[in-house]
Amino acid sequence: MSRQSSRRDFLKQAGLAGVGFWVAGGLARAEDTSPNEKLGIACIGVGGKGSSDTDHAGRLANVVALCDIDDENLNKKAKNSPHAKKYNDFRKLLDEMGKSIDAVIVSTPDHTHAAAAIMAMKMGKHVYCQKPLTHTVFEARAMRETAARYKVATQMGNQGSASDKLREAVEVIQSGAIGPVREVHVWTNRPIWPQAPLVTSRPMDTPPPPKHVHWDLWLGPAAERPYALYPPDKKGVRKGAYHNFNWRGWWDFGTGALGDMACHTCNLPYRALKLAYPVSVVAESGEINPETYPGWARIVFEFPARDDLPPVKFTWYEGKMGDQRVLPPRDLLAEPIRVMQAQPRARDAKDSKDGNAPRDPVPGSGILMVGDKGTLFSSNENGENYFLLPVKQYEGYQSPQATLPRLSKTFAPLLSQLNASSAPKDGKEAGKSGSRRPRSNTDLLMKAEWLAACKGGAPAYSNFDFAGMLTETILLGNVAMRAGGKKLDWDGPSMKFTNYPEANELLQTQYRQGWSL
Repeated sequence: MSRQSSRRDFLKQAGLAGVGFWVAGGLARAEDTSPNEKLGIACIGVGGKGSSDTDHAGRLANVVALCDIDDENLNKKAKNSPHAKKYNDFRKLLDEMGKSIDAVIVSTPDHTHAAAAIMAMKMGKHVYCQKPLTHTVFEARAMRETAARYKVATQMGNQGSASDKLREAVEVIQSGAIGPVREVHVWTNRPIWPQAPLVTSRPMDTPPPPKHVHWDLWLGPAAERPYALYPPDKKGVRKGAYHNFNWRGWWDFGTGALGDMACHTCNLPYRALKLAYPVSVVAESGEINPETYPGWARIVFEFPARDDLPPVKFTWYEGKMGDQRVLPPRDLLAEPIRVMQAQPRARDAKDSKDGNAPRDPVPGSGILMVGDKGTLFSSNENGENYFLLPVKQYEGYQSPQATLPRLSKTFAPLLSQLNASSAPKDGKEAGKSGSRRPRSNTDLLMKAEWLAACKGGAPAYSNFDFAGMLTETILLGNVAMRAGGKKLDWDGPSMKFTNYPEANELLQTQYRQGWSL
């Protein structure tokens, strides 16, 4: 029996026996334990969100390889994982380290998610991939099918999935507390990047990339274009047009406001209502150009009846039209606004940057699920902070008995150690708001749940079977934006639009030579 086979058998038995042994030691240093006690993880993309993802991997597993196209990001993270081998190209990492790793975390820009994750899954590696799962509808389907084919443990990084309150809200809806739900409204304050609506063409300033940025690898499967800088801002600072953050607003690299937020904000209603393929999608939006996402959009997804559940009209709102946010109808927001205005304020919160302007009573992200008996309103993107409306009607309401696992209980030892390690070392922080508040850390719990699945436990809650379907549905909205307001009829099982064939060309992109799934 090979060493790799023996290691896999050991890990599977460990997972089946329970996760307590590795959770209890989850904060120990990797070199303090036997290699068999922790999974070997490769972290692909270690800047931005990848920085905390890599830190979490180091708490729970053995980080054996790091990969980033930016040497500054790579070297910074390597200080915490001195024994991890460093790479700029994830293809080389997987080729050379394939026998030394059990699982991979992908935290790169959207356009390289699928190429890295699918290569890893085809090698039998478990994969954790940041949201949105992919850049295109086609890739989302491919990720879901590849995970199923190779029987690997997967998880998408929409942290709310690990929240006890989100899972409770799912149970509340499915218990019938607000009755059959026929309409859903979800909104976000995105975009927050500079492209929309100010930037509609590529920057003309295209100097050579910095020496620490491997630009060709950053482009990955995307069409070739030069590195570029924006003009100086008011402080004289010149930021990269694509790398590090601004890639979200470009069609070739990001997925806009939908991709940035909808895997969070649509997660609760999509789960609770047992949604799958929509039958149609239509969008209205700000000006569409070939380079960047628009400044605002309103998108309507129509879902069919499911078993005894009625059809659902699901409306998404993003951005601003001029100075006005794009939001659900005011009559639907009336009571949510009253609820928000009644909520206590954090002691150190301010109404605005200057402390004078009134706070916007409509939260930056929100969810309204309108049922025949009542409404569920969530005032944040993860569905954790939810209210049942009308408030008086639900006074004294008791949520149903839990049917979904609560990760704060499953991984209580891990959270206990985390809270202890982050407590103030002296009295200096004691007077600050929230300085001793217990941390739920759903982001870390997402990884813990996934690693338990890697060791033979139950599938993670946001595994690719679910996350692939959610992402595929969400990204149809980006296609609809480019269809000029035409209502698109969607045949989900066949993955095609039936009334507008031209839109099918937008379901995937052409990869550059040397890159493939």
